[in-house]
Parts: sequence; structure tokens; C-alpha cells
Amino acid sequence: MQRAFDLALNGAGYVSPNPLVGCVIVHKGTIIGEGYHKKFGEAHAEVNAVNSVGDKSLLRESTVYVTLEPCSHFGKTPPCADLLVRHEVRKVVIANVDSNPLVGGKGIARLKAASIEVVTGVMEGEGRNLNKRFFTFIEQKRPYIILKWAQTSDGFIARSDFDSKWISNDLSRQLVHRWRAEEAAILVGKNTALYDDPQLNVRHWTGPDPVRLILDRNLSLPSHLKIFTDQRRTIVYNLHKTVSEGNVEYVKLDNDSFIQGLLQNLYERGLQSVIIEGGSKTLSEFIETNLWDEVRVFTSPTRFGSGIAAPKISGRIVSEENIDTDVLRTYQRS
Repeated sequence: MQRAFDLALNGAGYVSPNPLVGCVIVHKGTIIGEGYHKKFGEAHAEVNAVNSVGDKSLLRESTVYVTLEPCSHFGKTPPCADLLVRHEVRKVVIANVDSNPLVGGKGIARLKAASIEVVTGVMEGEGRNLNKRFFTFIEQKRPYIILKWAQTSDGFIARSDFDSKWISNDLSRQLVHRWRAEEAAILVGKNTALYDDPQLNVRHWTGPDPVRLILDRNLSLPSHLKIFTDQRRTIVYNLHKTVSEGNVEYVKLDNDSFIQGLLQNLYERGLQSVIIEGGSKTLSEFIETNLWDEVRVFTSPTRFGSGIAAPKISGRIVSEENIDTDVLRTYQRS
């Protein structure tokens, strides 16, 4: 199952809104096939694993390990449960039951109806973590929310004039670009867009660019910023208009439920995850409304002495590691 998890991670950034799925086929203690879901709309993990088996006759005596319940419905591809039934596999071991109502136990029922032995809940916690974006989206009907910032050792996220370049080191910034490639969307507030003029894309890693989201309630940002001129897709959430203008889509939200309306809009668009990179006011807004799942904070040895204070976070530290001179701490909600 751990090998199936490792395979599934290869699809990060490419399979959304589908979950990450890996599959390993074992015959008498030897792996004879494996695969993972590589890209949305293409073959699922079970299909790739079965196709990799040279002698298909061995499948009748094989155990299939898969990170998520095989699908039972026709979507972009045929049902994977039917594939396993057709090849009469002996046993299927599953980490997580799919909470998507389209599947929700139906795949398992189909396997059992064909007299295939089914075991569920193997490394279930690891499976939930693997597909935390998918499960959050399906069960809470909102994207998985990651907050990220870099702060100085004395607790500042930027100087008083909003200058924040560069607090973190080169390796930390490269890691951030890898994270961007793994998420469906990236969000910043008006001040970050104005003072940093960021591109909000993936340049120091290989992978897809996330959809850019900007909070600009009163539409005060100037048109010369990179987010408006480089022709990449950008959505600006505001209080005034809903209209598309070139690469930029403006979406009007209600002021009293601005953040909730934003998350609802992302859910309706099928965007399963968002990484929020600033600034302090925007990050604090999500923290204060308790709408976050994970926080990633780089702390640099740099000191500013004064400036814009980093957000305050109360959560459980789940990891801490050194990224060259920076310390990266990851929090989850208690």
C-alpha cells in the first residue's frame, strides 16, 4: 500500500478534480503490475496497473492494492470496478472508501457481488492525508485551504513600506514554486498584488500554473500589473462587477459574506485547493474566520526591527524542518 501511495503522488497537480490514486498488483508475493492516475481525463490507476501486467492470466490469483475505492460509474473513463471484475482478480485491498456520492461504496459492492474478497481501511489515515484536498472538497464543499508566508526572526512579514523581497532563501522560494504546481489556485490580496507585482506562476519548478485569484474589493489595482498583462487566467473578486475582460474575469461578491462567497465560487468552479500567499491582512482574514486547513511558515534569520507583523496562528505543529538557513513549520488546525 505504501508503494501505491508513492505512485499516486506522481499525479499531484495533474489529476484534479480527481483524487490521487495509485495501484499495485501482487502475485504470490511479487509485484507484477503497478500504475497511477497520471492526468485528469486519462486512464485511472487500476487501468494502468492492469495494462502493465504481462501475463493477464495471473490476475485471477493476484491481490490488487489501491489507495481509493475503485470507481463504479462512467465518467471520463469506464468503471474501474468492472475492469477488476472482468479480470476476476482474487482480492482487492483498499485504503479509503470514496466519499464521492457517485461512488460511495458502490465500487466495493460490485466487487463483492462478483465474489472478490475486499479489505478496506488499510493505512486509512495515510490515505486521507494523501487525498486531503479531494476529501475536503467532497465532504465540506469547499477547497482545501493552505496559508503560506515567510517571516523574519523578529516576526515581520514585510517592511513598513510593504517591501518583502526577499525574506526567505533561494531554496525556500524554489519549494514554494513546487507547491504552486500542486494546487489548483493561488490567491493574494490587493496590497500584495500592488507592491510585489507578482506573476503567481510556476517558474522554478516543472508543473502546471495554478489559477490566479486576487482580492480587490474596490477594483483599485492599476492595469499595468503583471496579473493583468501576461494573458494568463486571473479571477478578481470584488464588490462591484461580474464581467470577463480578456484574460481577467471579475466576480462580484457580497461584502457581508465575502470570504464565504469566494469559497463557494471556487467550489462551483471545481477548484479543489488554494494556496494563499499574502499579504498579512488577507491571511489574517482567513485565520480569523477559521477557514484554513494548513499553514506553512518560513522563518528566516533576517531581522527587520519594525514593519508589518506576521499573522498570528494557533494550531498544531505537524512538521518542522530546515530549508538551508530558513526554518519551515507546518501547522494544522487543532
